[in-house]
Amino acid sequence: MATPTPTTAPTGARFEPGLTGSRWRRLGRAAVGSAPIFLVLAGVLVWIAIRNPNFTDPPVFLAFLKRATPLMLLAAGQLFVIVAGEFDLSVGSLITAVVVVAARLIDDDPARTWPVIALLFGLGALVGLVNGLVTTRLRVPSFIATLGMLLVLEGAVLLWTGGAPRGGLPENFRRYGRFGFEGVPVIEQVPYSVVVLAVAGAGAVLLMHRTTFGRQLFAAGGNPRAAHLSGVDVPLVRTVAFVLSATMATLAGILLGGFAGVSQDAGEGYEFQAISAVVLGGAALGGGRGSMVAAMAGALTLEALFTLLNLLGLPKPLRDAVQGAIIIGAVAYAAYRLRRSR
Repeated sequence: MATPTPTTAPTGARFEPGLTGSRWRRLGRAAVGSAPIFLVLAGVLVWIAIRNPNFTDPPVFLAFLKRATPLMLLAAGQLFVIVAGEFDLSVGSLITAVVVVAARLIDDDPARTWPVIALLFGLGALVGLVNGLVTTRLRVPSFIATLGMLLVLEGAVLLWTGGAPRGGLPENFRRYGRFGFEGVPVIEQVPYSVVVLAVAGAGAVLLMHRTTFGRQLFAAGGNPRAAHLSGVDVPLVRTVAFVLSATMATLAGILLGGFAGVSQDAGEGYEFQAISAVVLGGAALGGGRGSMVAAMAGALTLEALFTLLNLLGLPKPLRDAVQGAIIIGAVAYAAYRLRRSR
C-alpha cells in the first residue's frame, strides 16, 4: 500500500515562504498599497517646479536630493524595524549624539576623523543592540524601550556638553555632506551624499526583498508565532532590525553634520518624520508589510512637502502644524487600512 504523502512540514523546518504564486501575490499587494505615494510625490515635485522653474535644473534637483538623504536613510532603517512589528524612536537623538560626539572628539583635527567615524558606527550598533535586547529579551514594548533610549541619549549629550556643543568638524569630515564629484558633464556635480544614498538604498532594498533575512523579517512581523514554529529566530531577527536602524541613523548623522553643522538639535523630530515616511510608503504599523523603495519615496515626499511649504512662504509654526497633520493623517490611514485588511 502506498505511503500517504505528508501534508504538513515537520516541526523545526526552516521557514521558506512564497516559493510560487503566494510570493508574487504578496509583492503585487505591496506594489498596489505603495502606489499612491509615487503619485503624491510626482504631484508635489510638479508643484515645486511650477513655483520654482529652476528646480528642474540638475544641480538644483541634486541639491534637493542631498537635503533629503538623511531622512531617506532613516526611513530605510525604520522600515526594517516596523516590518518586524516594532518601533524605533531613538534615531533622532542618536543623530544628535553622532554630530555632537564627533565634534567634541575630533575637535577640528583631521587625523582623528576616521577613528572617530569608526567609533560612531560602533556607538550606533551598540544603541541598536541595546534597543533590540531590551525589547526582545526583557519584553519591554519597543515604543517604551526606544523612548527611554531617546531620553538617555539626550540626557547624556546635554550632560557632556553642558548645553553648548564644543569642538568642531574638520573639512575631511564635512566634505561627504557638503561636496561631491566635480566636473560631471551636464549635471556639474554629483554630491557624495547622493552616492551614499544610492549605495545604501540599493543594499537596503536587496537585504529586505532579496534575502532570507528579509523573508524572515516579514514573517516575524506578520505572524511571529507561525514564524517561530517554522524555525525563525524571531528575537534575533528583530534585534538585527534595530541594529540596522541605528546604523542608518549613524550614517544619516554623519552626512547631516557635514552640511548642517554642529547643533544641539541636529536630530530633533527626525524619528517622527521617519515613521511618517514609512507609513506614507504603505507599510503596516502592525508589521509584516512594507516596501523599501516606497518608504524612501515617502521620505522624499516629506522633504518635497517641506520645500513646497517654504516656497509658499508659510511661517515655521504653521509649517510645524502642517507636518503634525501629515503625521496624524498618515498613521490614521495606516490604521484604517490595517483594519480593512483583517
